Amino acid sequence: MAGKKHGGNTVAAVTSIAKPIAEKLGLILWDVKFVKEGASWYLRIFIDKPGGVTLDDCEAMSRAVNDPLDEVDPINQAYFLEVSSPGIERELSRPEHFEAMKGRDVSVNLFRPTEDGVKEIIAELVGLDGDNILLSDLDGTRFEINKKDAVSVRLYDSEDFFNDGDASSDEPEN
Repeated sequence: MAGKKHGGNTVAAVTSIAKPIAEKLGLILWDVKFVKEGASWYLRIFIDKPGGVTLDDCEAMSRAVNDPLDEVDPINQAYFLEVSSPGIERELSRPEHFEAMKGRDVSVNLFRPTEDGVKEIIAELVGLDGDNILLSDLDGTRFEINKKDAVSVRLYDSEDFFNDGDASSDEPEN
């Protein structure tokens, strides 16, 4: 494929193509990434929907976006197209991600450890205020971390995520 755009422009171009297609399919466009791994380039489109994404959803999105991408041709080198769910430990990078995940536990990985030597903070996401991630610890104490100090912010998958707090779910029934 021959095209004219690179990096952020590629992501912006693909996002403008993929978002209306996702919406037409009843999906949410979570994120678009264009990355080089080894010698290969990957265009990764992450989709979501209430109740979760199925393999059929990924296939439908892949098929629906393929021809429009070829027509607009925003990428000037060969690449592999991957469409998937953002996963249970999805990365939060855009303001709408932080808004959608308010009240959920997140893992914030820091570039440098805190004074206590901590490089990963797990806390409840309160929101995003400009460049600051607003969090609340187990005691309800609110604090903030500047986004530039975070390597990544991901939804935190605790072991009891699927148990809904029901400790008896692992025990056999009588």
